[in-house]
Amino acid sequence: MAVPSTNTSLSDVQTEFGGTNPISIAEYYSGGSFVPASAPAPNGPIPSSGQISLGQFRSSENLTFIEATGGSVATSGDFKIHTFTSPGTFTVTQESNTPANNTVEYLIVAGGGGGAGTQQSHGGGGGGGGFRSASGQPISATGFPVSVGGGGSGTGPRSDGANGSSSSFNGVTSTGGGGGGGGNAGEPGGSGGGGGDYFGGGGAGGSGTPGQGNPGGAGLPAGGGGGSGGGGGKAGSGQPSYGPSHGGNGGAGQSAPINSTTYSGGGGGGGQNGGGSGGSGGGGNGGTGGGGSGQSASPGTASGGGGGHDNGSGGNGSGGIVVIKYRFQ
Repeated sequence: MAVPSTNTSLSDVQTEFGGTNPISIAEYYSGGSFVPASAPAPNGPIPSSGQISLGQFRSSENLTFIEATGGSVATSGDFKIHTFTSPGTFTVTQESNTPANNTVEYLIVAGGGGGAGTQQSHGGGGGGGGFRSASGQPISATGFPVSVGGGGSGTGPRSDGANGSSSSFNGVTSTGGGGGGGGNAGEPGGSGGGGGDYFGGGGAGGSGTPGQGNPGGAGLPAGGGGGSGGGGGKAGSGQPSYGPSHGGNGGAGQSAPINSTTYSGGGGGGGQNGGGSGGSGGGGNGGTGGGGSGQSASPGTASGGGGGHDNGSGGNGSGGIVVIKYRFQ
């Protein structure tokens, strides 16, 4: 409730901003004990020192903002950003008294899929973890459990890479990235794993989840030179094997609108026959498929690992992340 726009009194100012009798207007400097520096004052600005008049308080408001705990907290201008890289609780200890300021932005990224292990075949790259973001989400004064998915493990010979685990916040879930195919189709996930190759033919790329990621690339039949597909990423599909003994590249990651950091990487490219070239990791530091064994994804990018070569093991996917942003002043 704002201070009245006409016939403003000291008691009106006290009702809006607090304080005790006797009332002194000198108690109500902006940024002092009662009046926040950010308080809207259409007839102001309310001064922080020197001359002050009652008319400057007409239609001014004592706004409150969200206060919360949980995760690693950073400040950027008028906003706080809570980052979770492991499970926890986002606890709102105070709501805003203005609905427009009683909302949060969020980014929820799941764990990336693991690269496939190989033996007489070539394993596909793991897919990036599912990636979801939104703004203007209503929030209330309570505790919100946050789950952060781990990356899927790279596997040994002739096995698909393990899928990454899901991440969630406030009823919204991102699906773990699909594991790479060990001589067969890649696994479905937030973004799909790349397909492997084998003597019987090439495996299809795993499907991605709409709105969260993209499919993985397909592998080529081993008899045609072989090669496995790259895992998918949020901003692009994994590429198929594009030549004899050359794995497909992982799909690109995407920068979150909540800030400029690239959190969701593409899956790594698959390892190749005869020491051939592995595909490149996606733009978010996806693991690169290697001639000997798959490279694990870089931490914090929620990307899949690359597939291994021949008897090598696939690389591990990296863990997910949850980021929550809100105005605090």
